[in-house]
This record gives sequence, C-alpha cells and structure tokens, in this order.
Amino acid sequence: MASQSQGIHQLLQAERRAKDKLEEAKKRKAKRIRQAKEEAMVEVDQYRMQKDKEFRTKQAKAMGSQSNLVEEMEAQALERITELTGSYRRCLEGVLARVLSLVCDVRPGLHLNYRAAD
Repeated sequence: MASQSQGIHQLLQAERRAKDKLEEAKKRKAKRIRQAKEEAMVEVDQYRMQKDKEFRTKQAKAMGSQSNLVEEMEAQALERITELTGSYRRCLEGVLARVLSLVCDVRPGLHLNYRAAD
C-alpha cells in the first residue's frame, strides 16, 4: 500500500511538473507573441513614417510649383501697380490743368446744333 501511495504521489508530482512546464510554455508563447506584435508595430510605424515623408516630399514639389506661380503673379501685380502709380503721378498735374482750363475757360458762342427759330 505504501508503494501504491508512493506511486500516486510520484504521479501527482509528475502531473504538477508537467502542468508547470505547460504553463511556462504558454507564458513563453504569450511573451513571443507580444514581442512579435511590438516588432510588427515598430515596422508598421517606420513604414508609415517613410510613406508619409515621401507623400510630403511629393506634395511639397507640387505645392512648390504652385506657390512659385502665385509668387510670380504677385510680383507681376506689384510691378503693374508700381507702373500705374508712377503714371498717375506723372500725369496728375497735366490732367488737372487741362480739366481746369476746360472748365474755367468760358467761350461764349452758339452751340453747333442750334437752329434759329424763324
């Protein structure tokens, strides 16, 4: 009977050891899965950052050409405004003198379309 209880005791210990080994294996597997998941997340983040950088570079090239056009248009507009301002300043006195002479120089006379009523 003692040998039977000793055999049962050995079986229980063997079962406990097997259970412990199984739990350790499960823990190692979970740890490996967690580690693989973290590595995958790092790779995904790196890939996302790389693609985002490429996108921003392409976008900057496209927007750069558009901004160059905008800058050119603004420069042309400023140049035209400067020309018109200069022309205004040059011609201001002459135009005012002419308008004042036409308004103030009274020449009495009959209108071209006037017909005398007979």
